[in-house]
Amino acid sequence: MRNSARIWECVEARKGPLIALSDAVWAVPELNFGEFRSVALHDAALEQAGFRVTRDVAGLPTAIMGEAGDGGPVIAFLGEYDALPGLSQEAGAMAHRPLSGDGNGHACGHNLLGSASLLAAVALKDWLAETGMPGRVRYYGCPAEEGGAGKGFMVRAGVFDDVDVAISWHPFAFATVFPPAALANMRMDFTFTGRSAHAAAAPHLGRSALDAAELMNVGVNYLREHMLPSSRIHYAYQDAGGTAPNVVQSRVVIRYTVRAAELDDMLALAARVRKVAEGAALMTETRMDCAVVSGMANLLPNPPLEAAMQANLERLGPPPFDSADRAFAREMQETFTPEDIVAAFRQVGLPPTSDMTLCDVVLPYPSPAGPILLGSTDVGDVSWTVPTVQALGATCAIGTALHSWQMTAQGKSSVAHKGMVHVAKVMAATAVDVLSDPELLARARRDHAARLAECPYVSPMPPDLVPPVMRQSS
Repeated sequence: MRNSARIWECVEARKGPLIALSDAVWAVPELNFGEFRSVALHDAALEQAGFRVTRDVAGLPTAIMGEAGDGGPVIAFLGEYDALPGLSQEAGAMAHRPLSGDGNGHACGHNLLGSASLLAAVALKDWLAETGMPGRVRYYGCPAEEGGAGKGFMVRAGVFDDVDVAISWHPFAFATVFPPAALANMRMDFTFTGRSAHAAAAPHLGRSALDAAELMNVGVNYLREHMLPSSRIHYAYQDAGGTAPNVVQSRVVIRYTVRAAELDDMLALAARVRKVAEGAALMTETRMDCAVVSGMANLLPNPPLEAAMQANLERLGPPPFDSADRAFAREMQETFTPEDIVAAFRQVGLPPTSDMTLCDVVLPYPSPAGPILLGSTDVGDVSWTVPTVQALGATCAIGTALHSWQMTAQGKSSVAHKGMVHVAKVMAATAVDVLSDPELLARARRDHAARLAECPYVSPMPPDLVPPVMRQSS
């Protein structure tokens, strides 16, 4: 308990600059592998805090690592700072007010994610210096989590090979341990190439790439009946062929994301989607080319670390929201549907109530409602490489959907700031437990090794795939 109290004090002492960092990153939202201003802000914060800084980690210009301490186990805090397209929003506004048309926005809270992880790292650095305990703390600023699989490329480059434990978190409406239920996924671009023709004068001479893409969509929709209930398939046109209906479209690019709870199930489902695309090309006499864009593994559990993180949550209690925060959240909830709010409570196993606008409880773990399914994350690939644990931090009104303008609107609020400081305390205290208790680290290692012995890691990305930023520079 004494260690927990002291590390919480270290977090409190350091929180001001890191809250300011989260606001600064919110103001410069950048997309996959283009987070140059954001990584510069994190670089400056690491330098200011006295870390030894390594830039261009794994050859990625927007990846960074700061290290402090000597000897002992290596604790890594994972941070992110990428945004989403088309989700800009005026901070604090209770109506949809985009800042710049289709501009980017931090609708998944990654401005908070990186800042809280760095806050935990700075606090642990101070604690190590104060106690003289051997150990090294690292902060990894990781690009392109939103579909770019930045950490997957970092894993492949061996960046985490000497790390003993990795710790991270994600913004959410409730404070709890992040359940290892993220889906493995793969993004693939299917390019159909046909032959253009006059759609009225000589349609028989054309071979429509657009027809091929639409037939593929129909085929995949029939496939949905024959896949696991937890699997997901989504698509978006990257190039629909053009705007002229009197031309037989000769080239179309459509991107598919395939997800499943287990890596091997995802790879098998992705293979079936490719076969559907091949069939569509055969039916339309077009050529189909498939290129993997990115891939992410599912999360590997680590019960010893999860139990330690839960114990820290219970010692700390819920975030210290006040009446002004609750009034802000209630006003934000007016922009949700009643179904949004009910679904949020049910997702975590709580009875819906109008009295709770913000998280004021520590949820039990595991959740009585079962795993909280939050999509996919490239932290999954790290979890196959090193024992990993994550938290969910309460940074928004209950009912807030991730990837929504409401999430962006709350990204600079008092609620967001208090939630990120709260989760930084949880992460830092969990790291202190690992450094102070050799048996906890040993149990985490044994559990991780046993899982890998049963099912070794296979990267979902082909070995010749490189990030877009490297393709552009080559």
